[in-house]
Amino acid sequence: MADVNFYFDPVCPFAWMTSKWVRKVQSQRDYTVDWRFISLRLLNAHVDYEAQFPPEYEAGHTAGLRLLRAAASIRREHGSAAVGPLYEALGTRIFDAHTGSYTVDATDLRGTANFLGPVLDDLGLPSHHVEALDDAGYDAEIQGETDEALALTGRDVGTPIIHFQPPAGVAFFGPVISRLPSDDDAVVLWDHVIGLASFPGFAELKRSLREKPQLRAFGVTDDEAGVQEDWHGGSRRTRK
Repeated sequence: MADVNFYFDPVCPFAWMTSKWVRKVQSQRDYTVDWRFISLRLLNAHVDYEAQFPPEYEAGHTAGLRLLRAAASIRREHGSAAVGPLYEALGTRIFDAHTGSYTVDATDLRGTANFLGPVLDDLGLPSHHVEALDDAGYDAEIQGETDEALALTGRDVGTPIIHFQPPAGVAFFGPVISRLPSDDDAVVLWDHVIGLASFPGFAELKRSLREKPQLRAFGVTDDEAGVQEDWHGGSRRTRK
């Protein structure tokens, strides 16, 4: 049993920021992480995207689901230990390896074989996993873990969800961070979060104002802070 279960959607920038923080802590503390799935597309299956989200969201969330299908295929064949390196490679390619816009458009490759193929090559994984992108047979497994995550926190959440000391420990949505802390600050933040999670009566701290994440895909460099926006509902929905 891992010390932490981390539920992620590979296209969520804030899940990616939090995962980078968790990896910093892992490098300094003896923690194990089980990287598990939560799909924003399945979580919002009941939502009218056109009416409630900015125009790029449905395509982005669908790309995330497709990549999770590939992740599920890889986990079945190579075990759960393969998921962490895969998520790290996907997140680096989506958020850190380029400058420009994160917005999905006709030139965006996320969720396609052209995007995933080089990632598999870099990780030494078989190319046949690209076939899972179109295989809805994996959706029940992804839905099961999405439901598992939501059962721990309630449904009015997004990604990431972190479950501390499973199965009996507390789970929370977040922490949502916009900047990557230094090595020293990373463990200080971790200790504070663990302190909150250790108190069984703690429920929530929340604010919807967030800086754009400190990621190249959002045009924010490592030495600056992003513009603060109101991410009401955690997702910049156009309707609350």
